[in-house]
Amino acid sequence: MQELIGNAGPTLLSRVAELLGVTEMTIRRDLAAHDSPLSCLGGYVIEASLPGAGEKYVLAEELDHHTARKRLACQRAASLVEDGDSLFIDCGTTMVHFAAALPPDLALSVVCYSMNVADIVSRRPNTQLILLGGLYQPSSATYHSDESIAYLGRLGVNKAFISAGGADPVRGVSCSHFHEVTIKQAAIRSAAQRFLVVDESKLGRMRAAFFSPLDVFSKIIVGGAPAPALLQQFEGWPLDIAPGGDNG
Repeated sequence: MQELIGNAGPTLLSRVAELLGVTEMTIRRDLAAHDSPLSCLGGYVIEASLPGAGEKYVLAEELDHHTARKRLACQRAASLVEDGDSLFIDCGTTMVHFAAALPPDLALSVVCYSMNVADIVSRRPNTQLILLGGLYQPSSATYHSDESIAYLGRLGVNKAFISAGGADPVRGVSCSHFHEVTIKQAAIRSAAQRFLVVDESKLGRMRAAFFSPLDVFSKIIVGGAPAPALLQQFEGWPLDIAPGGDNG
């Protein structure tokens, strides 16, 4: 199990149980040992040394395709964060890797609306966490309310890190869940700088819920090695490629 988590990063508990052919209760019992190198947090198995948790996408659907590519993109994105920054961190299976990649010594203020991201950020030292509340949405492990959107509009966020299910140079940026749209848009309006963080499989794709044109982003940070035809489509756009990653 330790090798699995070391290679894949934070992984949904049910997926670990499936891969190992045991029950979730067995894994929980094993991880409860006080000297275990792994722990269970927010429904995910993580390395005990990390300041945080895992992932989910309807949450199990995304589970996890392109993990290494997501981690590469998030490591590149985390390098843009500076001490004293005020951040908005989006939801989804990509952004848990971003939260885990943040340098632990930085003093930050973090706004989020995802329970999985909040689990990670809440364990960081010197970090102020602002968790937007509302009705819980199990499909994306997020919270949503009109009040939280209005509150986000009053916050000072200097860097927003946004995830997406699809990014197309003509049709813009989209996701799978319509309840995420207004929060993503409020974060984009509020932030001084906006960064799109995706793995290469999202380029050239379109999901049902459009939320922004592509030109609002200072950088489009991509994990993986996009095919030449895809790169040609995005010629002239501010792509920042973090090459490498797996195929699955």
